[in-house]
Amino acid sequence: MGLQPLEFSDCYLDSPWFRERIRAHEVELERTNKFIKELIKDGKNLIAATKSLSAAQRKFAHSLRDFKFEFIGDAETDDERCIDASLREFSNFLKNLEEQREIMALSVTETLIKPLEKFRKEQLGAVKEEKKKFDKETEKNYTLIDKHLNLSAKKKDSHLQEADVQVEQNRQHFYELSLEYVCKLQEIQERKKFEFVEPMLSFFQGMFTFYHQGHELAKDFNHYKMELQINIQNTRNRFEGTRSEVEELMNKIRQNPKDHKRASQFTAEGYLYVQEKRPAPFGSSWVKHYCMYRKAAKKFNMIPFEHRSGGKLGDGEVFFLRECTKRHTDSIDRRFCFDVEVADRPGVALTMQAFSEEERKQWLEALGGKEALLHTFNRAIVPRPEGSAQLDKMGFTILRKCISAVETRGINDQGLYRVVGVSSKVQRLLSMLMDVKTCNDLDLENSSDWEVKTITSALKQYLRSLPEPLMTYELHGDFIVPAKSGSPESRVNAIHFLVHKLPEKNKEMLDILVKHLTNVSNHSKQNLMTVANLGVVFGPTLMRPQEETVAAIMDLKFQNIVVEILIENHEKIFRTLPDATPPESVSQSPPNAPPRQSKRQGQRTKRPVAVYNLCLQLEDGDSPNPSKEDTPTSSLDSLSSPSPTTATVQGLPGPDKNHLVTDGDWASAASSQTRPPMVQWLNPQSPTTLSCNRAVTPPSPKLSPFLSCPPATPADKPPESVTSRKARAVYPCEAEHSSELSFEIGAIFEDVQTSREPGWLEGTLNGKRGLIPQNYVKLL
Repeated sequence: MGLQPLEFSDCYLDSPWFRERIRAHEVELERTNKFIKELIKDGKNLIAATKSLSAAQRKFAHSLRDFKFEFIGDAETDDERCIDASLREFSNFLKNLEEQREIMALSVTETLIKPLEKFRKEQLGAVKEEKKKFDKETEKNYTLIDKHLNLSAKKKDSHLQEADVQVEQNRQHFYELSLEYVCKLQEIQERKKFEFVEPMLSFFQGMFTFYHQGHELAKDFNHYKMELQINIQNTRNRFEGTRSEVEELMNKIRQNPKDHKRASQFTAEGYLYVQEKRPAPFGSSWVKHYCMYRKAAKKFNMIPFEHRSGGKLGDGEVFFLRECTKRHTDSIDRRFCFDVEVADRPGVALTMQAFSEEERKQWLEALGGKEALLHTFNRAIVPRPEGSAQLDKMGFTILRKCISAVETRGINDQGLYRVVGVSSKVQRLLSMLMDVKTCNDLDLENSSDWEVKTITSALKQYLRSLPEPLMTYELHGDFIVPAKSGSPESRVNAIHFLVHKLPEKNKEMLDILVKHLTNVSNHSKQNLMTVANLGVVFGPTLMRPQEETVAAIMDLKFQNIVVEILIENHEKIFRTLPDATPPESVSQSPPNAPPRQSKRQGQRTKRPVAVYNLCLQLEDGDSPNPSKEDTPTSSLDSLSSPSPTTATVQGLPGPDKNHLVTDGDWASAASSQTRPPMVQWLNPQSPTTLSCNRAVTPPSPKLSPFLSCPPATPADKPPESVTSRKARAVYPCEAEHSSELSFEIGAIFEDVQTSREPGWLEGTLNGKRGLIPQNYVKLL
């Protein structure tokens, strides 16, 4: 379990556990700060000390291997796992370097040291300043509350009212500061992964440039580097989407915090001052407790907690309530007081003081006192307001009209579904589509009155306006589970099973939509809308959570993965029936399972290079370009498109983004393409295209954590060129990716040819064409 999310609603309760969660985040950031500081020092030693270069590299590698990113929530995406494991991979590269004969280039300072110093100063330093203000405001707030509560009730009403206003203003200011601090803490936890790993990638490229003996290692590193850059870009895109959702939720809670209180197991909970009586000469004292009450059992828990002493938690006390009585100011010289009688101690009453008259009324209601408030202390989940959109015949008409128009007029438009239309035009079009009188007269396919971006925005708005998301609230959690763990095959099987549990209308509409999105992704070379990009757009639309919390927002990235699986496996999921029994990943799936699990009987070696379906396309003079139908496709294939070095890493447009009106994450992703060091590093000399490639190595009993590859021929023997012929399987093999074939011993392959991927062949088995490990078959 990683760091727990910090809910904005908890800022108003400010419970001891909330403070503990904040402290855990602060400790993690301090650990990161110390690590980066040490890493910067090590980097400078690499540049300055030629004689101690080897020792400095070992220390540097050791630091990388031992550090591990913490994450918010209960699971990571495959991209985040790759980023987490990247530091260990970097460490492995360093250990493989032999004698170093040349010093590192001065550019290392620009590509590694300065970005880390900037991140540490601007990001981690900003959090430190926020912490100082937060601690100072905490001290001020609770000191003022103590002073205010000690005011005598006999003072003039005007004086008391003025004091009440001052305290309330101060508390509001404290809540504002608390919200901002919590938001900043979680933002930096998410940001640090790619902000740190990206400069590391630049550093490694610079180092390989100046070491001739590391040239061969650098070749292998290029493959891993490109996949990691995609992992970083995916993580960055998800971060941008998550951040906007978090900020929106924070603003909602800021405007109306009472409507966003989290549902609790307690009837009432919050801080109360409890009077502790002492012997006559010493009078009495008031100690702040965090109190929790369950009305059904009449069970009252209270725990002393003092914010100003560093959040010290005292020993708790539990008792059963007998009755509660309001205390008037003529019987005690403090306001907002009430007495609580303990059931098992007759005649013993505890005097408690609330923070305000309103809070006292809430406690009196919860405890069964005489004065009651009409609303309850806790809230239920606030249902979303239902729009006019419905999952009916009219809804299917709207969907089909919009899809038909998009596929006829704009299937190749760049940024399709990412580029948003003008809000007023979108609302007008949606209103006309929802009106039976005007819907039939609309000709979206042939009319130039409506731009394609207006039509796509109207379609998305219709889906968002449904009373319940298309994939339902009931199955929301079930869909998320397989996306967090398991092998690719188990994920597909789990999603397949769950889709067929949807109501018939929901499944039918989802089928129509996903079939259309599959068609959109097939044109990704023109429209730049890869499967991953479509997942970012439609994940929150099809799978919105029932309750808006930070924890739910952190699951947005897994919603995107579910949509990606639907698009990549549309035919299987919607055209075939699932197994009668639920897959293991639906019924029970352990968190953080490895993203890929090999079941091949032939063992493969562990390589420092983690490559999955990626390579640099050769220049035209080096190798002929294969035909489109000979190129296996996958989600990672769709992340690329031929482009100059100033264009894309993940299928995002290279030209000036300012001429487009786009969603925030689209603009951010586009803007990230303009970083010269990273773009030049991906391929400093030629255009870059991502396509199928695997690194194949001799057999070994160890498996790579990233990629399991088949046994191969010795490195000094070039792969045999194979013309079209037949082959027979001599080992069984289970495919780990959609571009591979699964087969048993004795299977006969037709039309076998040499693949562009070293160590792999392409062949046809039972009408399906795909990749075959060369050493698993015998040519006939």
